Amino acid sequence: MIMILVALSSCDTARGLGNTGDNAYAPDALPAGEDSVDGLIVGHRLMEAGEYELALKAYLRAAAERGMTVDTLSAIGSANLRLGRLGQAERILRQATKEDPGFAPAWNNLGVVLMEIGQVGEAVRVFKVAFGADSGKTDSIRENLNRALAKQENLAYDGEAESAEFALMRRGRGDYLLLGSR
Repeated sequence: MIMILVALSSCDTARGLGNTGDNAYAPDALPAGEDSVDGLIVGHRLMEAGEYELALKAYLRAAAERGMTVDTLSAIGSANLRLGRLGQAERILRQATKEDPGFAPAWNNLGVVLMEIGQVGEAVRVFKVAFGADSGKTDSIRENLNRALAKQENLAYDGEAESAEFALMRRGRGDYLLLGSR
């Protein structure tokens, strides 16, 4: 009986399920009437700090609270991009651009994903859309567009191809295979 009272009294100091944080334990609920911190703001700060997995969790919480808006979709896509989850990032950022075709950050981030996966031609088109939606105000979008255009121009001429040595290998009667080495 004494053990039960000791156990129950320890719950009282921690305030059980209503812990408000005025003791050694972390609060587990918001005080009545107070709003939570915006998940997008928290996520943006975590992204700046390089905590991409935590940022993604904050963005998902924001999506649960706000819904899948263009802001939350773009943020989730950006976090996935930073985490190297390019397929997920592309899918979510495409959804964001459909949600709001005039939202330049979503277009820009989609362009970055496309560059990462080697879709330079489509990335150029996407960066042009981002540049137009932004009216050319943002330096980073302009720089991304210029890099993509330069890379697209250099795809036709690759300096490494000049140093490659080619040889023909016979594969049966009349069939040849072109081999390249660098």
